[in-house]
Amino acid sequence: MTEFLDAGLRLLDRQAVDSEGTELGKIDDLLFADDGDGPPVLTAVLIGRRAFAGRLGGRAGLWWAGIAERLSGRRGPVEVPVAAIDEMGTVVRLASTAEAFPDLTAPERWLRQHLVSRLPGGTRESD
Repeated sequence: MTEFLDAGLRLLDRQAVDSEGTELGKIDDLLFADDGDGPPVLTAVLIGRRAFAGRLGGRAGLWWAGIAERLSGRRGPVEVPVAAIDEMGTVVRLASTAEAFPDLTAPERWLRQHLVSRLPGGTRESD
């Protein structure tokens, strides 16, 4: 059965959480496949600062993309397949835990390792 939905309204800017409720970020863009025989089919949601940079466009988008690459150490947004979505509501719940999407938590790990750990009382975790 094919389900039709207004993906922009139901998904964009929604908080994505893992199966345990850990926040992974906002859904910043959508990826569609178009085989030419019908309407485009949603294949993945894009999460992360790089996906948002694409929505910004222009100089602001380039600047934002540069910062995102520095923080995450990757080029391009994190693609989460539609099959990994368990529930769509006020938040988008994924079927897996955060460990299945390590690129989504990379900026937080970087900040913890390079900034928070150097603050008085900061944790000394090494990732």
